[in-house]
Amino acid sequence: MLQANEIQQRITHIQQTIDQAEQACMSATDTSPELKACIRKMAEQARQAETAIASNDQVRIVECVDGLEDTGDEAKRMSRSDAHISPQVETAITRVHAELSDLKHKLH
Repeated sequence: MLQANEIQQRITHIQQTIDQAEQACMSATDTSPELKACIRKMAEQARQAETAIASNDQVRIVECVDGLEDTGDEAKRMSRSDAHISPQVETAITRVHAELSDLKHKLH
């Protein structure tokens, strides 16, 4: 299992990546409201993961990361099914999903 400081670094990086995806979604006129809501949900879940890390509760950390990864899966699915999504938004979502997936696998 990863050390707490490494998990903290990874979550901080993931938050930055989610912020980039959120900015890309907000600046693209063709991003669906559902996808925007999904990205906002990931941002909130990342903040919850920060709280779990601060409490050093390993079970809660894993639950938060699992939830984040599930939401990342949903965002990726939405982006793939949206024929009008901008390349910037799709790239940002793919990057978030990859980061979350990698962290989840390293925690299990």
